[in-house]
Amino acid sequence: MAGKELNATSAALLGLLHEGSMTGGQLMAEATRRLGPYWTMTRSQVYRELPALAEAGYVRVGKPGPRASVPYTISASGKRAFTRWLNEPTRIGLLRDTVALKTVFADAMSDGARAELYDDATEQHQEALANARELAKEYSKEDPGAAAAMEFAVGYHRSAINWLKKR
Repeated sequence: MAGKELNATSAALLGLLHEGSMTGGQLMAEATRRLGPYWTMTRSQVYRELPALAEAGYVRVGKPGPRASVPYTISASGKRAFTRWLNEPTRIGLLRDTVALKTVFADAMSDGARAELYDDATEQHQEALANARELAKEYSKEDPGAAAAMEFAVGYHRSAINWLKKR
């Protein structure tokens, strides 16, 4: 990874580590809290990327603590790699939505199953929308960039709800 482009997951981890040393579990919790409404990371992705970041010299690995948790700290080269990543041209992300995928094959579903799919998805998007709105309000005071990103999540969930209403 040294001298090479970071993938988005690695870059997100480096960005989170700018706030201070964290264990993998703490990084996962912080990623869920700060990024989750618009960017998901799995635990396996986090634990796969951390050793690669350490091998590249982008993070330093601390001494194991309670329950063998290991703290990671961003290095100077990690900060430079993160800054390079931030300044690279960006393409939009690929959308992967299971409800939209199932809609392609909705003719093979019963009317009841299709209605349940859309009702469940609407409920989930409404909950996610309320969460994203709350986080956008919370971040507006302390972190304008995070608040702006949260507005993306608000718009996404609004759009999804409007699309689902037409089904």
